[in-house]
Amino acid sequence: MNTFVQVSTTVEKIEDAGRIAEVVVNRRLAACAQVVGPIRSTYRWKEKIEVAEEWLCLMKSRRALYPRLEEAIKSVHPYEEPEIIALPIVEGSEGYLRWIEKETEISGQ
Repeated sequence: MNTFVQVSTTVEKIEDAGRIAEVVVNRRLAACAQVVGPIRSTYRWKEKIEVAEEWLCLMKSRRALYPRLEEAIKSVHPYEEPEIIALPIVEGSEGYLRWIEKETEISGQ
């Protein structure tokens, strides 16, 4: 099982992406969060094809923290049904992965 994940979500406004990034890093649920964009998203929602400009927020974390990370994202995410997905980090530099682990240590865990 992979220990580390990259979690992503998209939002309409850069301010929302920044708020999500700040919340998850402050709570030590992600070691870092990067905001990328704007990006163009095409998707089907409520039986219609939508095209939107969005911002992508990428978060590096530990797989064990995913449920809490998802909950934190949802607590500030403006979408009715946000995209929140986690992909395993299958390889990474040893020092960087140690850094993720250190920055996501939560007392009493």
